[in-house]
Amino acid sequence: MSDWIPSLNALRAFESVCRHKNYARVADELHVTPAAVKQLVHKLEHAIGHRLVERRGRGLTISAAGLVGADSLTSGFALIDTAVEKMRKHSDRQRLIVSVEPSFATAWLVPRLERFRADNADVDVLIDSSLKLADLANGEADIAIRFGADPSPMLHVKRLFDERLCAFCNPALLRGPLALKRVQDLERAALLHWDMSELGRATVTRRWMTWQGWLKEVGAADVDWKKGVRFSDYNLAVQAAIAGQGVVLGSLPVLHDLIAAGLLINPFREVVDPMIGYDLVADHKALARPAVQHFVDWIIAEAAHQSFPGVLPAS
Repeated sequence: MSDWIPSLNALRAFESVCRHKNYARVADELHVTPAAVKQLVHKLEHAIGHRLVERRGRGLTISAAGLVGADSLTSGFALIDTAVEKMRKHSDRQRLIVSVEPSFATAWLVPRLERFRADNADVDVLIDSSLKLADLANGEADIAIRFGADPSPMLHVKRLFDERLCAFCNPALLRGPLALKRVQDLERAALLHWDMSELGRATVTRRWMTWQGWLKEVGAADVDWKKGVRFSDYNLAVQAAIAGQGVVLGSLPVLHDLIAAGLLINPFREVVDPMIGYDLVADHKALARPAVQHFVDWIIAEAAHQSFPGVLPAS
């Protein structure tokens, strides 16, 4: 009896016999003949020093000596298969998961993402567009963009830009006899609301100011803030505003590109600073990865270069 570990082929054949209890099915699985399977099992029995497989009528049974190793062999080959698959799929490409709320992703991040990809062709970016807070410490995402991140010594937090809340609408609503000129004119306009009542506020990234709060801040609390259309998806509210269906409460920095393209305009001079902003958040361990650090440097530079010329109406 040899003290050496038996051949891998013999162990694989025996493991398959333990599962199928049939030489023909094992032969099909291993792409060999039934005779070859029997020979491999006999070689393993010789190396082990015990009978491992016994024939009972038309079927096969595994001996007590065989049973003590069967489960471990199955687990071992599963690990080998996993290791081989990992090696087969290995790539020098890096993967990066960015957790970001849908409105920020659609209006600000995605239109700029091609610039990051142009300079980091070896990085695959997955945008996890959700209002749910990703658990960075447990690896649910590498980076998160959050609206007002809570300070934590476990996380790296960097402010991208402060929030500025304005009323936005299609430029066509600034013309005609019912043109919007003063905040009080919102009394005759449809207000487009983002309704978060079904989202579970404790789990989402945003602490959003409603029309009620915004109108109170700008001295127009007498405007009926309850009227209008409600959307569970903020991007739909923005699209409705672009289509001229009403006025949406929006973020000046996030809607920057839509404003610059002339699709939306702030019809008033009132801007509310809610003393909160958009923060980049990352786990300190994640920052050790080059792809994560490159994305952090890129998005901070993108935010720093953003300006808002000609957004507010002239006096």
